[in-house]
Amino acid sequence: MNTRMRSAAMFALLSAACVFSFGQDARQEVNPQRGGVFVHISHGSDDPHRLLMGLQMAVTMAEDKKDVMVYCDISSVRILTKSATDISLKPFPSLHELLARLADLNVPVMACPTCMKVAGVNSDDLRPGVTVARKDRFFSFTSGRMLSIDY
Repeated sequence: MNTRMRSAAMFALLSAACVFSFGQDARQEVNPQRGGVFVHISHGSDDPHRLLMGLQMAVTMAEDKKDVMVYCDISSVRILTKSATDISLKPFPSLHELLARLADLNVPVMACPTCMKVAGVNSDDLRPGVTVARKDRFFSFTSGRMLSIDY
């Protein structure tokens, strides 16, 4: 048996021994990290169903003790201002109710800074609890895998 074949045989034996010794679960994480839900909303008053569905999904996940972050861009940045008109669509709670609930649940709600400029919105215009998005926050709000939902 040449050296290459001997090395391949040794690798196969060691691999089999590892699976036998540690079992099938050896490939799974010992301490799984907590995953999170990233809710991306790009619609505002132009599409109340998408807007309120996204916020409701964020509330539902946060109430289920998941790490949740809401990111608003395009036309949705306008609904994050102190002067934004409340939006309602049955059977959802209203815009203001959902945003208040997210604040109560300590869910970060962030607005795209470039979209804010386009919309003429500055950071002083944002509702309490809403912040200007920073890219480093996208990777630090949860420690495990990230599920993304777009509305």
